[in-house]
Amino acid sequence: MRKNIVAGNWKMNNDLKATSKLVKQIRKSIKKTDLKNTRVIIAPTFVNLTMAVKRSKKSKLEVAAQNMHQAENGAFTGEISANMLKSVGVNIVVLGHSERRAYFGETDALLAEKVNAALAHKLEVIFCFGEELADRKAGKQETVVESQIKNALFHLEATAFKKIVLAYEPVWAIGTGETASPEQAQDMHAFIRKTLADKYGNDIANNVSILYGGSVKPENAQEIFSKPDVDGGLIGGAALKAEDFYEIVNAF
Repeated sequence: MRKNIVAGNWKMNNDLKATSKLVKQIRKSIKKTDLKNTRVIIAPTFVNLTMAVKRSKKSKLEVAAQNMHQAENGAFTGEISANMLKSVGVNIVVLGHSERRAYFGETDALLAEKVNAALAHKLEVIFCFGEELADRKAGKQETVVESQIKNALFHLEATAFKKIVLAYEPVWAIGTGETASPEQAQDMHAFIRKTLADKYGNDIANNVSILYGGSVKPENAQEIFSKPDVDGGLIGGAALKAEDFYEIVNAF
């Protein structure tokens, strides 16, 4: 049975002190909540991962990295490998975020290499994808999303999807205040699940969690999460406020 997931992507925010405070607040808030079938994940910046892992031990909170390099090691100044993440207790990595694609030129081919490296080290992958506004206006959103998924993931064996979470990000709804309607989110999530089913069968497709990542807030979380193919959210700005993040988690 697939899990509901609320994952907070903190991006380039929060120094050590702020990270420690926010982890403590979130940990305390979810401690009193019966999460049942829901996982709660946070993704702080690299330099604060070790502390976040320590602060999250013996709690319901899981810690993810926001990115990683595809190589095992080498002359890649400023980069972080899968093994480095594992060595500090991180077992989840976010790959393919729209900002990585847009600002750092990450391609589907590169992301396929990163996915391979993550899985080789038994990291769980939250794999992001989604269309730009121009794609949506041209009615090409399904074509774009299908291409991104197939190019980066469809070389994998079916068993690999036990370690993969999908995160649909309509790029036009990230940080803009715009949000896809719950119906638009459901339509795309259903299409994504069908795309998986066509390749790997219904058993795999029905057990992969698909998250929505586009300006989820306390005010709209419950309606979005109520859709049958929406299994949670990859949360940006609202994840930086413990009270807002808790309300989104509690939407389940």
